[in-house]
Amino acid sequence: MRQTVIIKGNNYGLSVFLDPEVPMDKLLEDITAKFRDSAKFFRGAKMAVTFEGRTLTPEETNQIVNTICENSEIDISCVIDTDKAREAFFRRTLEEEAEEEGDGKPVGSGQFYKGTLRSGQVLEAEGNIVILGDVNPGARIVAKGNIIVLGTLRGTAIAGLGGKKHAIVVALEMEPIQIRIGDVTARTGGRHVSEGGAQIAYLDFGKIYIEPLCKEVIDEVSFR
Repeated sequence: MRQTVIIKGNNYGLSVFLDPEVPMDKLLEDITAKFRDSAKFFRGAKMAVTFEGRTLTPEETNQIVNTICENSEIDISCVIDTDKAREAFFRRTLEEEAEEEGDGKPVGSGQFYKGTLRSGQVLEAEGNIVILGDVNPGARIVAKGNIIVLGTLRGTAIAGLGGKKHAIVVALEMEPIQIRIGDVTARTGGRHVSEGGAQIAYLDFGKIYIEPLCKEVIDEVSFR
């Protein structure tokens, strides 16, 4: 019998292979059956999950995560992206060596924050920052380096504080009230600017652009 969903363990959690040819409705049914049958092996487990075999939109990813959680006792801490170009880009962005600003102070490397930022909360970072969660309207992220949101950005993101023009803002879903990079500000009023998939905001010739995080854009931003 053809297996449309295959679960494998790895060093950080689970790798779930998803048949690329099966309609989404049928795939969700198969995921339900697979994780119900395997529930006793994962009872109370908290782990990261990687999806392989097919390209998923953020909406499809959310559907699958919810289906897994509803049919098992797994606590999914995060979903790890397997796109090699994006993975390499994130790694380079976060692991860059400390740089010197004009005042001689180091920007620093990456730090992580897990959780949802709610209205009124402000998160500040001396260097790059990754948020494992959503940034709600009324919340602000302020960083001297880059900002990566592994969730939905609906609040305000200020990257490159102090005039770092090559800073970037990345989100899996981009719906910000405001983005500022260096000394340039763009206001979207919370308008949905994502077309599905991760988006990147970057500064070019004094203007902030928001585009899909694809290989072409990664190459362009990487060599600026």
